Amino acid sequence: MNRQMKRAQRRQGTQVERAQAAAATRRAQVQQKKQRTGARQFLKEVRQELRKVIWPTRQELTTYTIVVLVTVVVLTSYVFGLDVLFSRLVLNVFTN
Repeated sequence: MNRQMKRAQRRQGTQVERAQAAAATRRAQVQQKKQRTGARQFLKEVRQELRKVIWPTRQELTTYTIVVLVTVVVLTSYVFGLDVLFSRLVLNVFTN
């Protein structure tokens, strides 16, 4: 048996092992899904996650809000302008 055959067999063996490990992982996930957590545990975990959140300061929140509002106004104006332009073009085409 040459080196290439040995390498191919080793590679195939690792692929089989990976497939078996993946199947075992899927089975574990299915079993885990069957277990339900209670409402109290869920709320406890939610509270823990919310403590990890870095909340924006009042100044950051104000800045972000202004940026969003300005962006919305600009884009709305742009779309409105295009709508008026195209409607006039269409009316000119059909009236002439």
